[in-house]
Amino acid sequence: DLYVAWHAGKSYWKNDKLLNNHSIGIEISNPGHEHGYKAFNNKQIKCLIKISKNLIKKYKINIKNILGHSDIAPLRKKDPGEKFPWKLLSKKKICLWHRLSHYYCKRLRKRKLTDLHSFDKLLFKFGYKSTSKSYEKIKIYKNFQRRFRPQTISGIVDKESYAILKSLI
Repeated sequence: DLYVAWHAGKSYWKNDKLLNNHSIGIEISNPGHEHGYKAFNNKQIKCLIKISKNLIKKYKINIKNILGHSDIAPLRKKDPGEKFPWKLLSKKKICLWHRLSHYYCKRLRKRKLTDLHSFDKLLFKFGYKSTSKSYEKIKIYKNFQRRFRPQTISGIVDKESYAILKSLI
């Protein structure tokens, strides 16, 4: 945590751009989506939890600011990906996760949201990059789902995605 690294690259979150100077990157070995993406092993996650807790305490980091590359660079990155244990980390007080029940979410999953403008406004308020390009929006929607609803990554905004986002704000 002493040096600035090019871990975030071209990035955006809330009002910050190029987050390398304002963030700490923790890289976890994984081949990634293009090379045989794997589940993270227990040793990696235990180590991540320990490092994260130390950094959160040392720098007084709000868990709302614990992000993945897919959050800050959703047009270029998918990592840490849908196999990353965000929900487990939230239970350890390391990151943000919604508190909606599995059954409630499942009921909303296939109901299409008609007001995409409201969803986009909430995404921007939450911290994601704002864009008017449809293909970019779909990448952002997929990365939001990859993080907060990893069991279904469609890029189609349904009422479940909306409910999850609303609960986070």
